[in-house]
Parts: sequence; C-alpha cells; structure tokens
Amino acid sequence: MSEKRLLAQSDLVSSSQKPAAKRTGLREKLAYGLRVVPSLAWQRAMRRLPKGKVHLVLAMADHFEPAIVPGDGSARAPYAEQEARVERWCREYPKAADRWRDAEGRPLVHTYFYPAEQYDRGHVSRLAEHCRAGWGDIEIHLHHGIPVPDTAANLRQTLTRFRDRLALEHGCLSRAEGDITPRFCFVHGNFALANSAGGFGCGVDEELQILAEEGCVADFTFPANPFNPAQRAMINSLYECGPALSERAAFRAGTCLACGRGVQKLPFMVQGPLALSFSSGGGRRIRVDNGSFTVANPPSLERLQLWKRAMITVQGRPDWLFIKLHCHGMDPEQEDAVLGASFSGFLRSLVEGAEERDEILHFVSAREMVNIIVAACDGKEGNPGEYRDYRFKRWKHVDRVNAAEAFAAQTGGKP
Repeated sequence: MSEKRLLAQSDLVSSSQKPAAKRTGLREKLAYGLRVVPSLAWQRAMRRLPKGKVHLVLAMADHFEPAIVPGDGSARAPYAEQEARVERWCREYPKAADRWRDAEGRPLVHTYFYPAEQYDRGHVSRLAEHCRAGWGDIEIHLHHGIPVPDTAANLRQTLTRFRDRLALEHGCLSRAEGDITPRFCFVHGNFALANSAGGFGCGVDEELQILAEEGCVADFTFPANPFNPAQRAMINSLYECGPALSERAAFRAGTCLACGRGVQKLPFMVQGPLALSFSSGGGRRIRVDNGSFTVANPPSLERLQLWKRAMITVQGRPDWLFIKLHCHGMDPEQEDAVLGASFSGFLRSLVEGAEERDEILHFVSAREMVNIIVAACDGKEGNPGEYRDYRFKRWKHVDRVNAAEAFAAQTGGKP
C-alpha cells in the first residue's frame, strides 16, 4: 500500500438512518474496521516523530450550532436560548483562553463553522465581532440532504448565498490576491461529504466539484465520528483528491501534499488525527480518538501524544505537525471540555510544558492552517507562524465594496 495513494479497503455502508441513540452493530464496526485499521497499522509501522523541536500548528474546528438540541438533530432550541448561548460564549471564551498564549503570543482561537441552513443575521453579527477582536474566523458548515436527498442546483444556491452573506455583509471568509471570489473552508455537517454515506445526509455526488467552483480552498470534515459510514481509508493526511471531484466520495483517495510541489487541486483535504487509544483503567480499554473535545473524552496531554504520533504533515517538512481538532462549542452538555475546568487545565499544561516537550506552539484558524500548508508545499521553511496570511487573506472593507459592486454588475442588480 502506498503512503501517497491509499485506496479504501471496503465500500460496505451501514444503515445511516438509524436513530442516533441506537448502539452501533457488529456490521457497522466491521465495515469501519476494514476501512481504517489497515491504514492505522501501516502508519504506526512507518511514521516516526522527528528528533528535536517540532512546531505544532493547532486549529480548533468548532461545529458551531447555536440552535443545537443534544440528542435530537432535527430540533431547534428556543431563539432566546440561542441568543444567550452566543452571547455567553463570546463573553466567557476569552476569559478561559486569554492567559495561555502560543510562541507568537496568540491565544487558542476557534474557527466557527457556522451552519448555512441555520443562518441568523444577529448571531453571525455578534460572532463576527468576536472574531474581529482576535478570537478566530467564521467559515462554512452545512447540513443538507435530510429528510430527502439534496440536488446540485440547490446545494450551489445554498452555498453561494451563505458565502456572499458572510463575506460581503459580515466581513468574514477570505480572498486571494487579484480575485474577488470569496474563499472559504468547509465542514460537512453529517460527515457525508460528496454523498459518501450511502445517500444519507447529502445526495449530491459532485459536491466537491461544486465546492471547488464556488471558492472552497480546503475541507475540514474528517475524521468522522467512530463507525460513521462516510469514513474512508485515507486518514491522518493532508492531500489532494485523486478521483475527479465530480465523483461520489472523491476524497476516498488522493496524493499527499509535499514540500516543493505546489498545491494544484482545490479544495484539498485537511484531516484531524485518528488513532486508537489503549486505556489501562477499567471499562472500555480501546477507544477511537478522532480529536474531538467532549466531556466523555476531555483534552489531555496523553491525547496530545496520540495526535502528534498521527504525524499529519506536508511530506518533506516533518517538523511542522498539523493538528486539527474539533468540538461543538454550543452543545451545553460539552461545556466543561470546551469552556470549563477540563479545557483550562489542558490549555495550561499544553502551554506551560511545551518547552520541556520540545514543542513550539502555533494557534491558528482553519484559514491560517491552510496558508501554512500551502507555504510548506511551496518550499517555505523556518517559523510556520510567519505564513498565517500567505495566500488567502481576510477581507478588507475596500475589497468587500469592490466585490459587492462587481457581483452586482454581473447580475444587473445593485450592490
């Protein structure tokens, strides 16, 4: 099996439409194991951490859903509760994270992947203000294809409408030099990217092609939750999709990004760590760690070692380790892991012990992680923190005005 070109070991798909509370069955576990275990075994045998100091480039992908009702994906919290959640987060998160800074003096920021289908002007305006104060970026998150499969035309319309609202109204997202098209990072809300879960939670085989055409630079969806049928064998990697982007589950295989070979195909895949954790305590002894912050599996230095050993790098730049973590910041049941004592304790240990562990920390947004990855592919070296704005830059006011006028001219309307 080639490290650059991993193919899925099985295309078995479990029934994704079972109730969320139902226990994962043997068939689902076997299908998942056939997909990921060979790759995990190969990587465990072949990947080694470099000696000496390593740069840890850490990003938190927050699946930020103010309306979330834990355990019921179709329900929505009362609007007043949503407002209170957003306001509380914007007030309390800086208090929890501000003290602990990276090598450049930056706090651990979040990338708020906000669901397009739940857009609310007030929530996004408040969150954008929070981000302008230095606490992260807003990017695009989407749940679709439930209860019936989505269509390509509707997907494109949904994406572009939300993209333009974020960029032109709220000043979010980014742009490349000389290009007025808003650029964005993406997370699929049901992990079913490019219709990869047997038709559930998407419905659009060519989703990655549409994302490419509408300005997506990188996908941050994976790894999926344990035993999710959308998960494929390509794990712990930064890579360009191998199959045509119009194909179903085109992310299933690809070519790993490498130093000295510039990125050619957007969006590329930015994966978080996927590893097996072997517990010495009582209860469940083997756990799939997919980099999520939860009360049941809070962040810890032990987990940090797993994330580092996943060795997610641009080939040829082994001392730049990319660690994309994820959470649900608005889920009230997970508060301790993302805002409370568990989170603060981990952040303190992470920062205070970095020098002893030979780590140089860089806290980045998804956009900044993309820029650093692209810089590595272009052969840049040294301090990765210098490349946070390497290619895709935040909108300036004048850029937004010019883009609004250009879009209006294209449609015959007014900016």
